Amino acid sequence: MRDGSAVTGPAISAEGITKRFGGVVALDGVDLVVPAGTVFGLLGPNGAGKTTMVRILTTLVPPDAGRARVLGLDVVAHAGDVRTRIGLAGQYAAVDENLTGRENLRMIGRLTHLDRRTAASRADELLERFGLAGAADRTARTYSGGMRRRLDLAAALVHRPPVLFLDEPTTGLDIRSRTDLWAVIAELVAEGTTLLLTTQYLEEADRLADRIAVVDHGRVMAEGTAAELKARLGTTVVEVGLHDEHQAAEASRLLARFAAGPLVQDGTLVRFEVDDGPRVLIAVLGELESRSLAPASVAVREPSLDEVFLAITGHPVAPASEAGADGEPVAAGGAR
Repeated sequence: MRDGSAVTGPAISAEGITKRFGGVVALDGVDLVVPAGTVFGLLGPNGAGKTTMVRILTTLVPPDAGRARVLGLDVVAHAGDVRTRIGLAGQYAAVDENLTGRENLRMIGRLTHLDRRTAASRADELLERFGLAGAADRTARTYSGGMRRRLDLAAALVHRPPVLFLDEPTTGLDIRSRTDLWAVIAELVAEGTTLLLTTQYLEEADRLADRIAVVDHGRVMAEGTAAELKARLGTTVVEVGLHDEHQAAEASRLLARFAAGPLVQDGTLVRFEVDDGPRVLIAVLGELESRSLAPASVAVREPSLDEVFLAITGHPVAPASEAGADGEPVAAGGAR
């Protein structure tokens, strides 16, 4: 049912999307273009507007202004057609805890108009693919958080949607479960699925997304590939490790003049940005040697997405929490 393959334009597009909830502006003129077969990341903290954007694109709420299309279909005028062509996995697993994994997927199959035989076959296929075959006949309430999230993603894929929306899919998962889910997402994209992903995890955006939009206070602050966003800083990061915090404090005082921005001391590590990494590194090492401060380690690297986000927005990405991203309840499971 991967209807939409004949669409020649972008898989997802949005122009001037605006949404208010009372006096709160959740989205303020957002534009997006997502080419088919790519991963597009919306990166931002709680309250940035990411979940509201997903809810509009998946027809769950209408925009106050602007226009959005999925596979060429207007999400307001053709909401029913859009829903048959998309999958959505929200921030919280949408499975029925009283049903088994197999029963959950078969039920979703029937709700998406698959015949009974096809729904059963598709459920078995997905349970195997997501490593849940051994727990297929256990009730979902006995599943771990990572298992529930995998089951939720499987449910979003029962009807083979060509476009998939994942709203902070790994929030609350441990590192191993998150890595497992990343592997599954990579497989889906390799098969041609178009994916719009919202996340607060910079590593997740860096690893999965072909393009990233940095979202803050309802606006797109910057957009590009991870490499393009990092290049916007135009700097290199120098990290010097000292043997103790006293030495690090002394090194911080000496090296501040080389920094193109704020110098940060984090325990025994001194970190700062420079405009010409190789040249400045030589000068830094010479300065430390002249003061008999032998570093324990020295590294030169490109900026991280954390540093890019801080430079663009003026504040770091807040740690992921269990709250809804835009202050409104998230309908688990979404458009199925």
